[in-house]
Amino acid sequence: MTVAVTTLRSTIATALSNPAVWQVFSFPPASPLANSVVVEPDDPYIVPSNNQHITIAPLANFRLKLYLPLLDNQGSLASMEDFIVDVFTKLAASSLNYNIGSVSGVSVDSTAGDMLTTEIRLSLLTSWS
Repeated sequence: MTVAVTTLRSTIATALSNPAVWQVFSFPPASPLANSVVVEPDDPYIVPSNNQHITIAPLANFRLKLYLPLLDNQGSLASMEDFIVDVFTKLAASSLNYNIGSVSGVSVDSTAGDMLTTEIRLSLLTSWS
């Protein structure tokens, strides 16, 4: 399934939706929230394959940022590992054609309270429209 660049973030967010367990944002929120997935552009964001934009699909790169509350190091790390597996499972169940890259090391984010965070790299072929 090829999705237009203009709607791709919301399409990914919909595929990752799990309202009873976590929130999904198709844009970076003002401050990160615990138990959430944030879909945001990666760098490089859009990679055209050549100069014929009508016939060649561009590659769009994203970071899926996962946030959990930091309650204790061992328990939170185990919860993050489960969270990563759950996100992979949601993506596998979707109709998106994607490539998952690396998953970053887990770190602490203190911008809005202590949270554990990690990033999953995601690339999709898309269309220009």
